[in-house]
Amino acid sequence: MNGPMTAKKGFTLIELLVVIAIIAILAVVVVLTLNPAQLLAQSRDSNRVSDFATLKSALSLYLVDAVIPNLASSSLAYNACYLSTVTGLGTSTAKCGGMFTGTYSAGNASATAALYRMNDSRGWLPVNFSQLSYGSPLGVLPVDPTNNATYYYGYAATTTGGNFFELDAFMESTKFGNASSSGNVVTTDGGDNAAIYEAGSKAGLNL
Repeated sequence: MNGPMTAKKGFTLIELLVVIAIIAILAVVVVLTLNPAQLLAQSRDSNRVSDFATLKSALSLYLVDAVIPNLASSSLAYNACYLSTVTGLGTSTAKCGGMFTGTYSAGNASATAALYRMNDSRGWLPVNFSQLSYGSPLGVLPVDPTNNATYYYGYAATTTGGNFFELDAFMESTKFGNASSSGNVVTTDGGDNAAIYEAGSKAGLNL
């Protein structure tokens, strides 16, 4: 003989709706707290800072090692600044989008996107790192993580008073680009532009 039947009880519709509502509220709180868009922007900005440290080191090594250092392209020379992007800018943007204060016309060391990461002066940064006696410190030239018409790297150099260079980038996160943030880099880089991250070898970074 069968024993007494055990009653099976499931969730009611109201209970399910309450659980779904709680999960939705928690999800909104997590998204607002973490702000994934800002976290991604911070990651890209961190990459920009790292790229500039790498490029600055490579350029400094080049200046020490090269017999006759040339920090500009043979065609555009020191009258141009150079861009890491070939998207939407070309050679029409004066002073690399306003990154520099000198009378530079914007140029690109490479004519096509296929060449812009080359490290032998054909890339966007017109320095022949392959001339170094111990080989190039860069396998390829780093470019901005976004690298479009809004976020890109700029470079300019001069021989006035010595061989000097400057690298510029736009920051996109509030942590790296906001002057009131403890992680701000744009106003603490020693440069002359409080809206742009600058690195280089010239005192005041005022190319």
